[in-house]
This record gives sequence, C-alpha cells and structure tokens, in this order.
Amino acid sequence: MILNGEKLPGLLMTIIRFVLPLQDHTIKKLLLVFWEIVPKTTPDGRLLHEMILVCDAYRKDLQHPNEFIRGSTLRFLCKLKEAELLEPLMPAIRACLEHRHSYVRRNAVLAIYTIYRNFEHLIPDAPELIHDFLVNEKDASCKRNAFMMLIHADQDRALDYLSTCIDQVQTFGDILQLVIVELIYKVCHANPSERARFIRCIYNLLQSSSPAVKYEAAGTLVTLSSAPTAIKAAAQCYIDLIIKESDNNVKLIVLDRLIELKEHPAHERVLQDLVMDILRVLSTPDLEVRKKTLQLALDLVSSRNVEELVIVLKKEVIKTNNVSEHEDTDKYRQLLVRTLHSCSVRFPDMAANVIPVLMEFLSDSNEAAAADVLEFVREAIQRFDNLRMLIVEKMLEVFHAIKSVKIYRGALWILGEYCSTKEDIQSVMTEVRRSLGEIPIVESEIKKEAGELKPEEEITVGPVQKLVTEMGTYATQSALSSSRPTKKEEDRPPLRGFLLDGDFFVAASLATTLTKIALRYVALVPEKKKQNSFVAEAMLLMATILHLGKSSLPKKPITDDDVDRISLCLKVLSECSPLMNDIFNKECRQSLSHMLSAKLEEEKLSQKKESEKRNVTVQPDDPISFMQLTAKNEMNCKEDQFQLSLLAAMGNTQRKEAADPLASKLNKVTQLTGFSDPVYAEAYVHVNQYDIVLDVLVVNQTSDTLQNCTLELATLGDLKLVEKPSPLTLAPHDFANIKANVKVASTENGIIFGNIVYDVSGAASDRNCVVLSDIHIDIMDYIQPATCTDAEFRQMWAEFEWENKVTVNTNMIDLNDYLQHILKSTNMKCLTPEKALSGYCGFMAANLYARSIFGEDALANVSIEKPIHQGPDAAVTGHIRIRAKSQGMALSLGDKINLSQKKTSI
Repeated sequence: MILNGEKLPGLLMTIIRFVLPLQDHTIKKLLLVFWEIVPKTTPDGRLLHEMILVCDAYRKDLQHPNEFIRGSTLRFLCKLKEAELLEPLMPAIRACLEHRHSYVRRNAVLAIYTIYRNFEHLIPDAPELIHDFLVNEKDASCKRNAFMMLIHADQDRALDYLSTCIDQVQTFGDILQLVIVELIYKVCHANPSERARFIRCIYNLLQSSSPAVKYEAAGTLVTLSSAPTAIKAAAQCYIDLIIKESDNNVKLIVLDRLIELKEHPAHERVLQDLVMDILRVLSTPDLEVRKKTLQLALDLVSSRNVEELVIVLKKEVIKTNNVSEHEDTDKYRQLLVRTLHSCSVRFPDMAANVIPVLMEFLSDSNEAAAADVLEFVREAIQRFDNLRMLIVEKMLEVFHAIKSVKIYRGALWILGEYCSTKEDIQSVMTEVRRSLGEIPIVESEIKKEAGELKPEEEITVGPVQKLVTEMGTYATQSALSSSRPTKKEEDRPPLRGFLLDGDFFVAASLATTLTKIALRYVALVPEKKKQNSFVAEAMLLMATILHLGKSSLPKKPITDDDVDRISLCLKVLSECSPLMNDIFNKECRQSLSHMLSAKLEEEKLSQKKESEKRNVTVQPDDPISFMQLTAKNEMNCKEDQFQLSLLAAMGNTQRKEAADPLASKLNKVTQLTGFSDPVYAEAYVHVNQYDIVLDVLVVNQTSDTLQNCTLELATLGDLKLVEKPSPLTLAPHDFANIKANVKVASTENGIIFGNIVYDVSGAASDRNCVVLSDIHIDIMDYIQPATCTDAEFRQMWAEFEWENKVTVNTNMIDLNDYLQHILKSTNMKCLTPEKALSGYCGFMAANLYARSIFGEDALANVSIEKPIHQGPDAAVTGHIRIRAKSQGMALSLGDKINLSQKKTSI
C-alpha cells in the first residue's frame, strides 16, 4: 500500500515499538525492505524524529555478532538516500571492513562505494581506505568489489594497484580477472598511449581457466592491437572456446565474433592460416553451428589451404555415410556437398579429387543431397573438359543404383549430353535396357500377371528363356517373382518401376537422351547396318513406352505432353535431318553454358560488392567525422564495448537509426488518448527482438488526485503481456511513467489495446475509464532479408499451405521501381538475378524471400506488367503471391504490401 502512495502515519511508531526489537532474522530482513520504501521525511523535507530511533537500530545491527544480519544491513545502506541517517553509522561501517567474514567485508565495500558516490563529504578518504583494504585482502569477491570501486571512484589508484600485481594476474579468481580486463579496456580506450603497458597482461589472461575471461580478453586484445600475432592469438582463443564450450548458443556467439574479425581486410589473411583449426568446430552436432563454420571456412579458403580443406570435407562426407540415425545428417551432407561444389568451382584443380567421392551419393535415398551432387556434376562436366571421361565412367557405374526419379532424369540428361565415344554410347544403351527390363513391356507384364496365377507354367515358358541372354538376369527374376509374389515390386528394374508408377516425365527425358545418342552414333559409325540397328533399338524402346502409357497397366496414364515429346523423338529418328541434329546435340549444351556463365557472373558481382564494402579508403575530400556528431551505426569501432553489452543486457540497445544523427525518437511515439481527456497518455514502443517494452507517459490533466490509476492492457495476435502494471496515485496535474513488457512469439501484426481506470478521491461515482487507441506492432521489426537456392524456394513454395494473393494497386509506372519499392518496404531479398530482370519487355516476374527472427520463412512471387495499350503513363498492374507456413505471416506481409503500395507518390 505504501508503494502505491498510501500514507499510513500511525503505523511507523507501532513498528518501531513492537517489531524493531525482535531478533528473528526473517523479520529483520523484511524490516529492511520496509525501511527502504517508507517515507522518512515530513512534507516539508525534514527527517522524521522517529528515524533517530531507527538509526540506532541500524547501528546495533551493524555491530551484531551474526554476519548475515551485518551483511544484509550493509546491503540495505546502499539504498539509503538520507545523509543525516548515514552520518552516525560511518564508524560502524568502517569497522565492518575488518570483520572476519568475507560476506560482511564485501558488502561493506559496496556500502562505502555508494555512500562515497552519493555523499562524498561523509567519507572523503574512501579511495585511499579501499586501496589499503585491497592490498591486504585475500578473498576474491571482496577484492573484486574493492577493485570495481576503485575503477569508478579513482582510476589512477586502480592502475597503481594493478601495476604492482600485474605479474600475478593469472593467479587471481575469474571474477577479479574480468574486472581487470574491463579496466584495461577502458583505460586504453580513453588513452591509447597506455596500450603497451597492459598488452602483456591481456595476453596472459588469454590462458585463463575461465571461459568468460578468455572471451573478454580476446575481444579486448582485438580492440587494443591489430598486429597479426595479436589477432592470431585472439582467433585461436575464440576457436578453443567454441570447441570446448558445450552450449550451442555460446558457440554461435563466439563464431559471430570470428566472422566479425574476418570482415576486417587486414585480419582476413591471419584467419586464412587458421582455417584447419576452424574446421575442428565441425565435430559439433548442431546444424546451425556447422552451417556458420562451413560458410566461414569457404570465405577464408585460398589456393594455399584449399587442398587441406577439401581433404577434411571429404572425410566429413564419408562420415555422414555411416551415420543415419540423426535427423540433421542429411542436411549436413547437403551443406558439405555445396561447400565442396563452391571449392571446386573456385579452384578447378580440386574437382578431380572431389567428384568420385560425391558421385557415390547419387544413389543416396536423400533426394536433396543427391540433387546437389547432380547440379555440381553438371557444372563440372560442362566447365572442365579434361574430367568428362572420368565423370561419364563414374556415372555409368552408379546409374543402376539411383533410386529417385528426379535424380534419374538428371543423370540420363548428363549421359545423353556428354557421351561422345562409340563405347560410351553403347554402354548408355546397355544401362537403359538393363534399367527398363524385358521388352515389349506390356506383353511381358501381362505374361507376368498371368504367370503369377500359374507359377508352374511360367518357369517352362519358352520366350522367357530366349530373352535371358540378351537382357541379363531379369527374365529369370520374373520367373522367381511368380513363386514369391511379395517380392514383385522390389525385383522391378528402376526405370520400369518409375513407368509403372505412372511417372512418364522420365520417359520423355529418356526419349530425348536416346535421340541424342542415336544421332551421335549415326555420326560416329559409318556402317549402315549398325546405324540402322541402333536407331531401331532406340525407336523400339520409345514405342514400347508409348504402348505402356496407353495401356491400363501403369497407375496413372501417360500425359499428352509426354506422348507428344516421345512421338517427336520417334519422328526425328526416322528422318534424321541435319537441322534436328544441330538442335539436339548443340543448342542444348549452349543453353547450359549460357546459364552457368550468367550464374558465375552473378557470383563474381556479389563478391566484388562484398570486397568493395570492406575496402575502406578515405578520399582526400572526404568529410571528417566527429564523435559527437556521428550517427549511432557509424560509431561501432569507437564505442565502449562494455557499455554497449551492458545496455544490450538491459534491453536498451540502440537500433540502427536513420542516417541523420539528429533523427529523433519522437516518430516512434504513439498518442493513446486525446488532449482533452482527463488523463493524457502516450507510449514509446521499443521493439527489442523477442520482447516489446511500452514506455507509457500518463499525465493527470485534472485538479483532483487520481487514486488507483491503473493501465490495463490486452493483446491481439501472438503477443503476451508479461506482467500487469501496478496502480499509481497521481497528484493534480502530476505525471508518471509506466513500463509494460510484452513478449512476442511469432511474426504477425500484433495489436495492443486497453484503457486507463482510476478513482477520484471523495467522489461517490464508480471508477472512471479512459479508452486508449490501439498500438499496432510493425511486422518489419522481425523480418530480415535472407537467401536460399532455387530448389529450396520451389520446395518451400510447394510445402507451405498459406497463400495470400495481393493485387497490385499503385501509381508507379516503372516495373523496376515498383519492385525496388516492394523490396524496401517488406525487407525481403530478391532471389531472381539482376541479369534475368534486365531489359524491358513490359512484363516482370521475380521471387522474393525473407526470414523472421523466429526462423519462419516467407516467400513471395511478384508478377507485374505494364499495360501497353493504356499508353506510357499507365500504372503497373499484376499481383503478388505470398506463401508462408503460418497464416499470420502470410496475412501480415500482405497487409504490409497493401499499406505501402498505396502510400507511394509519383
């Protein structure tokens, strides 16, 4: 009640008479809380007479034989703001510095520090006193508190003490070492000429047994010195921390520090020598840690260390082959494949080592990793002519083991495109026949069905025996399957299985492959008879597939598209015209090389942008930046890191503000009530990653005292109010600040609404209520641009169930401007390369992607056009489709786009 502003004048004397003399420790502890909040002065500011009695009780407690009572009383004195109460206690507080128990001594130091800070005249010799205490003290926590006080009260004395014991620093406890690191950082930050004096001490602290000290020392060392040896020592320290710490969050935080180090052009070279050490982090099972580590290693790879890197990654890939129980293994394998892919593209000499290992994975049951390998192989076979023989040979080896239809299609295409010798073409044909099984398919399948009913007959059937020699073992398998019907599915050759499941797209790509190799065979082999038999065999395979598609055997009938494709290939083979030969054997490969070169250009461009970002050159006419005038985001190198981390821990982080350093926070203030309401309220909404702090200013505009003035809030969406703000009493025309915390659980537009209720003293009516305006929480605070591959985008697009279609409604007339505006207002990243968007055809399609800080994905597809018939000033039309896993995300992004596109002005 006292906290809420109630005045209970008669209570004080009762407590002094009956509660104060009690010796119970719990009651004494509660009394200390009571003395902290009770008003100790009269309305005109003089100390109450009763407090003299209380002061005497404090003094007795400070001389109490029990160390808990002494210590807790000293803790309480840190919160006292009345000098008259503290003055009589000074001798007792000083005496506590000599107490035998460390709990009392360390709280005595804290009490002396706060009294010295608030009322220096009460203890003017505090720094001297504490310095002498520090020299003789043995307990680590007391030394830490004393040293902390010297840092803040008298830095020179703290430095004097440090210089006397600088060689014993590594023998101190970790809490004291942390404070020493902070002092060295602050001194060198303020006075760079002191660096040489303390750098040795920081080096020693890198060997500390405490991980926290090592982390802080490494961070301090990087800011004090940019010498390669210092950077190497700090990076080595970070790597050790990542490997030894078991907590994944710690690993990720320290990895971020390493990535920050890499961003500095001068430090990159030093880190390149440590790539092998960084790769030791891959022993961590967490996928996020591995992902960051591989990305960092890839950024640091150079011609000096690429060979070692590839050897380690190959070992890791082979390791993932044997581990199947962990759910992230497949994703990790995919990451490794991509990293090896990037290494081979940047350092072509490595490709020959990598390809044979990776091609084993084409037969992998995990389609994603196999698809990545396939993409890599396709790029390698096109770029590196010298590896073509090796790749084709390896591909023929693993071809029959491929289980996934998508991978099978890709492998067929590669074989059809790059088999150039007569022997290879023959082997491809053999593999296809082996994979298709006995032909004609329809008849053999019907026979098999009939054979299953009469097993004895099938084993003696004549034609089956004849085909055994030509087709290998499949005819005998069909006989066996009749005696064990359950094995029928498994014994099917892969391609036959795909076709009977109704997947005829693979048949269309097989037809293209057969056409290519047949046309090439005709060009290579002069004998007419051989030419005709090969072409006829290819045509027979296509015809039998068409027949199968039209029959009722497959689970799904063949589509018209696939029929057209196979028929076209049959026609091409029957005519063999030179034009078709060119299209099939030259144009396809040219398209691929165009695509790959565009991709390479895109990568080079993004790398160039990155390096330009990092090469900071100061031109002769560049403006000089003054500390006092710089915007917050320009100051990171000059700011006090300890201060920043403290602010971050308290939730007061400065978001990157507008480029204008004078941009005020006022534009984030929301007015909640009208100016004529009896209570005026406005809120500053501070969004801090996972929670929102509302700082609400409440002003009493009436001449009455408002009692029990309460801010009542409710939320809509995935927001949760953490605590209920406590009621206040507001004097006439007084104001107060109320803070409310709201937790955020997912990315969607949240609304906070509520009212202020209060009682007017003396009024007989019910409680008064002022309704507040709604506060809308902007989704943009949680969305960050991100990248993903085309394959991942397509997969997510297929998987996500929520779609929101937004119609373009804007007054912009340029397609590209509109796209840039959408990117800016939604924080999304455009995945479609610039090359694909360049040029002008009156139509544009682009894919956008972003992730929220909660790990939710948001995809968008922009399809816009310029209606030419309406003249050059016609506005852009079209629509944007948004897909997300959660409904809230899809709807919120749609709302955001709708709002922002209407605001634009020409």
